[in-house]
Formats: sequence, structure tokens, C-alpha cells
Amino acid sequence: MFHDRARIRVKGGRGGDGSLSFRREKYVPKGGPDGGDGGDGGGVVLVADADLRDLSFLHRRSRFEATRGRHGEGSNRRGADGENVELRVPVGTQVLDEGGRLLADLAHAGARVVAVHGGLGGAGNRRFATSTQQAPRLAELGSPGEEAALELRLKLLADAALLGFPNAGKSSLLRRISNATPKVAEYPFTTLAPVLGTVEAPDGRQLTVADVPGLLEGASEGVGLGDEFLAHLERARLFLHVIEAHEDVSERFRAIDRELAAYGAGLAERPQIVVLSKVDMPGSRPFQVRDPRILAVIRTSALTGEGIDELKQRIFEVIPDAAPAAAGTQEIADFLVYRPRPPRRRRGRIFRTDRGYRVRGEVSEDDLRAAGIKPADVVEREDG
Repeated sequence: MFHDRARIRVKGGRGGDGSLSFRREKYVPKGGPDGGDGGDGGGVVLVADADLRDLSFLHRRSRFEATRGRHGEGSNRRGADGENVELRVPVGTQVLDEGGRLLADLAHAGARVVAVHGGLGGAGNRRFATSTQQAPRLAELGSPGEEAALELRLKLLADAALLGFPNAGKSSLLRRISNATPKVAEYPFTTLAPVLGTVEAPDGRQLTVADVPGLLEGASEGVGLGDEFLAHLERARLFLHVIEAHEDVSERFRAIDRELAAYGAGLAERPQIVVLSKVDMPGSRPFQVRDPRILAVIRTSALTGEGIDELKQRIFEVIPDAAPAAAGTQEIADFLVYRPRPPRRRRGRIFRTDRGYRVRGEVSEDDLRAAGIKPADVVEREDG
């Protein structure tokens, strides 16, 4: 089953603890501090993968946690960083937080974003040595990694998108113009999920066309899951508006157009080619709408092949060789960030001493438990 939405929980790995260590060499009974720092915890990274088509795999597994950093060691040895978890998602995936705010848009293959960072490694005791405190008996524990609940939404990336009422002949048309093999039958809602097909020109140029499930009146308000289907039209540069030729074609056009306008997101301004389908059937009606968005009206039959070559040629004429770059940009960003993230910093710090533990700043009981500190352990609190 096609899934274009998923909810996941992600957690960064905890940072490794700093080492509380002193040099122990022959003839040096009281060597200086040599505790190394702990490694940083791994993060969870989302990467756009062109080979993936939907988010269904995230309905089988929805929790992802990176590994913690290794602890520091003596002889000033720093612990290794934890490994990142790389979660691959389809191109066009948007990342939202629990409040529905857009965090990142993975709009092209290879785009990546760190969903959560790992915790920072703790400082070893050598970092606390001063001229007045030459043998510090404390080392810092690693901080916890970030944790988040995220919603992923997939919006298909296509050069053109087929839209229209159920059973308008979109799937049959996509079969004729592309390499896609959607299920075709003479009843509404044969297409229950978007289907992508590749259309190839004689010169070898290729374009992607999406067949979006049929819309109903009220789709912009969620009727028939229409608002979710409409979301897949947002990235298409051209609409192929398919209408059965023997219907009231002008009114059918206006009905879908009203849904595009009600949904918003610029759908009502998108250029269109009106495709009158099933012209092999008797009772074809004329299309009488004049609109600057309509670039062509083409009569087609998926059964006889009438108009198919003309439609393909027109699609390649309308869609330029490459999508125009956004004004002011020199290259495609790895991802689009809509809510800047604050820099990583520690809320509070926990230190291990030779007597127990010492805490500074905002450290809760949950933080202590997460750090492995037991109720019987000695914990001192200090200001600052």
C-alpha cells in the first residue's frame, strides 16, 4: 500500500564520558591528569533517495536511535564519536515537527538534514587543570542526545501531473504516453495512489508524469482524501487536465478548477493542457472555456491512439529542459530550512569525582537517571 505520510521518533546518541585519569609512569608517582574527552553521540540524518517511491517502510519501523560516543581514556585518548543513523526517504519528503511546523524540505536526490544531533562528549580531567589546581579529580559526563517526534510528508516530484474526476481515463492515458503500468478498469477510483511514469522524446529527453487519484467536488476540504491527493500536485510544473469528451466538459473543467483555487498553494495559477479523453466513444462535446492558463486542448483516445503523439509533443514543447533556478540562488541547497535551529549547548553539566558526582546548572532527576546515577550515589550541587 502506498503511504505518503509517516510519524517517527528519533533520538541522538549520548555523548561519551570524559576520563578521570592520571599518568602513572615509573619514577613518576604523582603524574599529571591525562584523562581524554568522550566522543560525541551520533545523530539521525534523513537523506533523499531517488530509488524510493513512498514512506510505507516507516509503518513497519518508526523509532530510530543513534549510538552513543565512546568514553575517553587515559593518556589523553579521546573516545570515538557515535555512528549516525542514516534514514533514507523519497525525494520530495518534507519534515515537520510535532506542532506541524516545516523544518526541512528534501527536494532533490542526495538532499540531507540532521533530524537530531547526538549529545556532546564530556571533558576529561586534563581540561580542568590550572596553575592552582594541577590535579583535578573530576571529569565531565557526556550529555544526552536530542530527541524528537517528526511527521514526514511526501509530495511527489513530477514535471507534469494528470488530474480530473475518477474514471476520466487518466490511468489509460498514462499507459499510452509513458512506461508506467497502472491498474486500469472502467470504474471510479481504480487509482488509489499516485503513479509515476517516464515519458521519452525522440531525442532521448525524459520527463516525469504523475497520475494522481481522481478528485471529487469538495476535495479541497478533504472529501475523498482529496486534500492529500491535491498535495501531490504542488510540485508539478504543468497540469494535464483530463476530461471525458462525452461529459459536460466545460462544467467538469470549472468544477476541478474550483477545487484547485480553494486548496491554494498556487495550483489555480499553474498552466494546463486540457486533454479530452475517450473521443472514440459517441457523443463528444466541444470545450468552450477560454482561459490564458490553457495552453492547448487535445482530443485523445487511449484505445485508438488518436492524439497521443500530439500530446507528447506538446508536453515537451511546454516544459523547458530544466526547472528555472530560484531567484538569487547559484546552486541547489542541500535542503530548505524553514525554522532555524539554535546552536547545540548544554543545559547543565554533570561531573564524576573521586567521591561521587557533582552537578552544575539545570540538571533534573531524569537527567541523573539517564546518566546512570543511582539514588544511593553521592551528588553534590554547585551554583554557576
